[in-house]
Amino acid sequence: DGHSHLLAATNPAVAAYDPAFAFEIAHIVEHGLHRMYGEKQENIFYYLTVYNEPLVQPAEPADVDVEGVVRGIYRYAEAPVTGEGPRASILASGMGMQWALKAQQLLAQDWGVAADVWSVTSWTELRRDAIQVEEHNLLHPGSEPRVPYIRQKLAGSTGPVVAVSDWMRAVPDLISRWVPGDYTSLGTDGFGLSDTRHALRRHFHVDAESVTVATLRQLALRGEVPPSVPAEAAKKYAIDDVAAAPVGETGGDT
Repeated sequence: DGHSHLLAATNPAVAAYDPAFAFEIAHIVEHGLHRMYGEKQENIFYYLTVYNEPLVQPAEPADVDVEGVVRGIYRYAEAPVTGEGPRASILASGMGMQWALKAQQLLAQDWGVAADVWSVTSWTELRRDAIQVEEHNLLHPGSEPRVPYIRQKLAGSTGPVVAVSDWMRAVPDLISRWVPGDYTSLGTDGFGLSDTRHALRRHFHVDAESVTVATLRQLALRGEVPPSVPAEAAKKYAIDDVAAAPVGETGGDT
C-alpha cells in the first residue's frame, strides 16, 4: 500500500490527499464538491487516505490556513522557542503528523533544535502546481516568473527540511526539486510486514525518533550541530531496535 499515492500521481484526473486531521478532511471534501459539482464541473475525482487509528482529533485552529489545506501545505505547529539554536522544518502527511509533532518535542527538549511542523495534505497537488508554474514560465519567458506554491510557503524557513509519511519515499520526493534548501525524506519503502504498528514504523524508520535523528543528521551535515550528535541520538533512541519502539496508543495491532 505504500505506493498508492505514487500511482495516483500518474493520473491527471485524480486529486489525491493524505490528510492528518478531521478538520482538514472537511475543507478538502468541501473544496472537492465545488470542483466536481460546481459551475466548472471539472472531470476529476478525489482520492483521500483516511486512517483507522483511534487518535483524539484536535479542534480546528482558529487561524487555520484553509487555502494551504486545499492547495497542499500549511504550517500546523510553529517551532517552540529554544533560544538561538538550530532550526529545521518537518513536512508530514497523514499519520506522519503524529511522528512529526513528537519529533518536534524531542528535538526541542533533548537537542535544543527548533522545528516547524508543516502538514502536507497533498504531495501530488503541490507537484502539479509546480509543473503548471514551470509551464507558464516556459511560455512567458519575458514576464515576471511565477513561483511554485511549495516554494512560496517555505520561503521564510531556515535550516534543513525533512519529509515523512506512511508512503514510500518517492511520494514526498515528488516535490523535492522545488523545496528550498537541503531536503531529505523518510518513507515505508519495501514489502509490508506482519507486526505491530510501532515496530513496523521503527523498522521503516518513519517514527518520531527516526525523524529526530534524520533532522539532526541534516543539521550535522550543515555544520549546525557537532558531528557526534546524530550518532548519540541514534543510540539514545535505539532506532535500530524495533523492540525498543514506544508502543503508544495507535491501536489496530494484532
